[in-house]
Amino acid sequence: MPRMPHLAAAIALASFAAAPLLLGPAAIAQGDPIAERQEIMKGVGDATRTGVQMVRGERDFDLEAARNTFAVYLDASQRMPELFPEGTETGGDTEALPAIWEEKEDFVALFEEFGERAQAGLDDTTDATTFQAALGTATQSCRTCHEQFRMQN
Repeated sequence: MPRMPHLAAAIALASFAAAPLLLGPAAIAQGDPIAERQEIMKGVGDATRTGVQMVRGERDFDLEAARNTFAVYLDASQRMPELFPEGTETGGDTEALPAIWEEKEDFVALFEEFGERAQAGLDDTTDATTFQAALGTATQSCRTCHEQFRMQN
């Protein structure tokens, strides 16, 4: 079998160069807590938008999409608290208020509550009615956190 070192090198180089495109913005955000938390919250916003559309009847209820909403919430609840280290209070167009660092225990507790509500939504959602109730409960955590810890636009 003939050896093709140039072909192997070209494939390796192309794979390396394409990685950011294939892995998406989250891969680029790695190592940048502000960008990473903004990317996670974009996902939360997208999931919430899908959920609200189902609740309002603007989109057919889909049990898989409903459960995915809560899966996105659960993932965010577990990842977000670690993405506010000292030194990330400013920069990167952050909307985080200083209260996050001043009241860190309360901030983390809200994510724990959000995670519990997301898990309950995953466990309890069986139809549009149970989804609507669970979504309302989970998004109350969003409102509370945004009122206390996020700049108002």
